[in-house]
Parts: sequence; structure tokens; C-alpha cells
Amino acid sequence: MELFTNQILAGIATGAIYACMALAVVMIYQAIDHLNFAQGEMAMFSTFIAWQLMQWGVPYWGAFLITLVFSFIGGIAIERLLFKPLAKAPILTNVAGFIALFSIINSSAGLIWDFTIKQFPTPFGSSPFLGSQLVSTHQAGMIGVTLLLLVLLFFFFRFTRIGLAMRAAASLPESARLVGINTSWMIALGWGMAAAIGSIAGMLIAPVVFLEPNMMGGVLIYGFAAAVLGGLTSPFGAVIGGFLVGIFENLAGTYIPGVGNELKLPIALALIIVVLVVKPAGLFGRAIVKRV
Repeated sequence: MELFTNQILAGIATGAIYACMALAVVMIYQAIDHLNFAQGEMAMFSTFIAWQLMQWGVPYWGAFLITLVFSFIGGIAIERLLFKPLAKAPILTNVAGFIALFSIINSSAGLIWDFTIKQFPTPFGSSPFLGSQLVSTHQAGMIGVTLLLLVLLFFFFRFTRIGLAMRAAASLPESARLVGINTSWMIALGWGMAAAIGSIAGMLIAPVVFLEPNMMGGVLIYGFAAAVLGGLTSPFGAVIGGFLVGIFENLAGTYIPGVGNELKLPIALALIIVVLVVKPAGLFGRAIVKRV
């Protein structure tokens, strides 16, 4: 029983990483109805920006805020320059755009900062949290930041005019345009917010996995699994999905014979397939009904 409890705690700590990434994935999906395969690389590049600022002597929280602003503006710029012209293009054209963006950002980061592993500081410390050897203060801080982001997003989308306009533009774009909402800019704001959330995820993940251009590859797949499990239309579901994926991954590695670190990533991929077959909308997502 103690082993089971310990694995649950460790899974929640790991799941906070996936929940942060899943939040960014869901934000983009709600804006453009597509998965952004370059979401992890955008987060990685933003994390390198924060690292570079700290190398220049900027304090952690100053670099954190500057990176948030940079990521928000960068997300809007990417949407305006690359994906706005592709708004009415076929899905495969958008997928090609995401793959191109992935390669450009990854190669640019390697060219600027090279591919050597770098240490990234944590503002929460790395000592045991409340005496637990399985959860560090950094992991506890990640859980707290993830839950805080979820609460802020809830209030933003429920009680602010811009948030309500973004929800309307995402769910009923034609009706939103009829009442005067600029749906094009609402999509751009969705990109900016997703990029900013992704940068937070990157800065929280980097102290755990270390900073290098390929650090977000596996994390993004887990983020996709969490978003699909919780529901691509639900930020709350994305966070719950992240924690569930972390717990399931840890329990599978402990109790299923033959499952080690090498098989944890295929488990996430298998989870995506199972959820899409059994409940395509996810645990908390809403089914999309279209008139024909």
C-alpha cells in the first residue's frame, strides 16, 4: 500500500509537467481546431530566451516576465505571418506548416545555443517537499503553478469580455462575426496565450529534464496524450488528463512486468489510440455536432 501511495504521489508530480503542456495544446486547438506539432519547440525556444536573459544578469522573475511577453508577441506573430494565410487551406497544408515551424525553431535554437545540455534554475528549490523523498519543492511548485493557471483561465474565459469573445469565436465563428467579434484577432490572441502558457511549461520543465533543443519531444507527446484523454475542448480536462497520464505511467512501470522507462512513451501513444476509439471527445470534452 505504501508503494502504491508513493507511485501515486510521484505520478502527480510528473503529471504536472504533462498538464502544463496539455494546457497549451488545448489553447491552440480551441483557436484553430488543429493540433500544433511545434508547440513543444515554441516552448523550448522561449525557455532558451529566459536562460539567455539570466546569463546576461537579469533576475529569474524578470527573465520570466520578459519571456512571457516575448512568447505572447511571438505566438501572435507566427499566427499572423504563417497560419493566417493558411486559414482556408486543406488540413494537410496546415500540418506541413506545423512541421516546417518545428524544424525551423529546433534548428535555430541549435544554431544559436548549440545542442549541449544546460542547467536551468528553479525558483522553488529542489529539497524534499514536506519531508517526502518522492516530491521535491520544485515539483510541488509545478503542481501549484498548473492549478493557478487553470483557475486564471477559468475566470478569464468565464468573466471577461475578451475571454467570452474568444470562446464565441472558437465555438460559433459565423455567429460571432455577425455580432461584431473580430474572430481573426481572437484566433491570434489564442495563439499568443498558448505560446505564453507553453513558455511557462518550458521554464518549469527545464530544471527537470535539462535545457537543450530536443528537450520537449517526449513531453509534447505526453501533453498530446493528456489533452486527448481529458478532452481537446476542455482546459480543465487537459490538466486532469495530465495528472492521470502521469499516475498511469508510474503505476504501469511499477506493476506491469516488462514495462520500464523504454516502454513508457509507447504507453502514452497507446493511451491516445484507446481514448480516440472509446471516447473521441475525451473525459471532459464536448462532442462536436455539425449540421449538414
